[in-house]
Amino acid sequence: MPSWSRLLFFTLFAGTALFVLHAWLYRRLVADHTNNPRLRRAAIALFALLSVGAVAGRFLGYMLNPNSGRLLTVALFSYSGLALYVAFALLLVEPLRRWRLRRLAPAVPVHPPVSAATPPATVMNDPATAVAQAPTPAPAPTRRDALTALLSGSALAAGSGAAAFGVYRAFDKPEVTEIPVRLPKLPRALDGFTFVHLSDIHVGSLIQERFLRVLVEVALAQKPDAVAITGDLVDGSVAQLGKYVRELNGLRARHGTWFVTGNHDVYSNHDAWCRALEGFGWNVLRNRRVQLGDAGASFDLLGIDDPFAFRGGDNDAGLQAALEGRDPERASVLLAHRPELPERTAAAGIDLQLSGHTHGGQLFPVTTLASLAWRGRARGHSTWGNTQFYVSRGCGFVGPPLRVDSPPEVVKLVLVAG
Repeated sequence: MPSWSRLLFFTLFAGTALFVLHAWLYRRLVADHTNNPRLRRAAIALFALLSVGAVAGRFLGYMLNPNSGRLLTVALFSYSGLALYVAFALLLVEPLRRWRLRRLAPAVPVHPPVSAATPPATVMNDPATAVAQAPTPAPAPTRRDALTALLSGSALAAGSGAAAFGVYRAFDKPEVTEIPVRLPKLPRALDGFTFVHLSDIHVGSLIQERFLRVLVEVALAQKPDAVAITGDLVDGSVAQLGKYVRELNGLRARHGTWFVTGNHDVYSNHDAWCRALEGFGWNVLRNRRVQLGDAGASFDLLGIDDPFAFRGGDNDAGLQAALEGRDPERASVLLAHRPELPERTAAAGIDLQLSGHTHGGQLFPVTTLASLAWRGRARGHSTWGNTQFYVSRGCGFVGPPLRVDSPPEVVKLVLVAG
């Protein structure tokens, strides 16, 4: 379970964000459409209740048994995603709304001066001149109201549709991404060695048996030689989630299932989870190296704890421990939760790093921002020097159970020699 300081930080941050979000929703969906004080007070009360519920959903996920109030937790988290997308849609139509309302604004008449050659009486007695100089009548208020209602309704429908699709996609079967990766140092005998790479499953109050069974089915259908899981497996304790994680016991491969910790595993007591996973038959790599293959042909598989999850931790200590005594002429694959510090991995002579953590941004437009923040390594295949990276979009989700522009992913990496 996360520390109370982390939960407090989350509460303050999320509470502030939700207050701003709902203030915007109230203004555009309520205040723009009614002056009825009762309706306005009821809307304020409803938005306040939903804001508190959306924050409380995080606590419910950690404090309650995952079976207790699961539907309520799903609903609260889903609502936060709905509110986010409706607010985003309203923001997109705001420039159009302002432009059209300016066009419909009442015109301020400007009367040209009456020339000396045209006496006032003549102007007043000339119907054509009087009509020409008459002020333009203001558009009927109902046109402005209709425009505001149309844009607000369109934004509400678009945001709701995006959120509904995102919820469906988050719980749907993950996509399979198959990619060949050429490793010049890989022995010819291991050409075609296949990793199934899973990351960020986030087993918890929302992701449970059905999702995990489908995940195992999809992973095994790729016929892996080894399974690599790069952290953020859980959001909760062994006592809470152990029976669900056992659904992943079916992840079997000839050369084993290999796991490294992520920051959410650290928050959830990673030491206890590592012991439990080893009891399930998994291989936990904590700042160490093993050889995969056989006596005739093999390569190095390295794994490190997520160093950024440890306060004051040494970001290099785990990798240096795993590298100690390694022959740099051997092919190598590193399992590390985060794709940070690529220059460090490249300097160590690693051939391929498998990571997760980013979720590929998980939600549009965060997907675009994540690509910029991670320098093009928020998802997919990339290179840094002679080192290749594959960053998984992840299997599960954090926060709202939504996936838009970043569907869940099972990665099949086929190693190619030479």
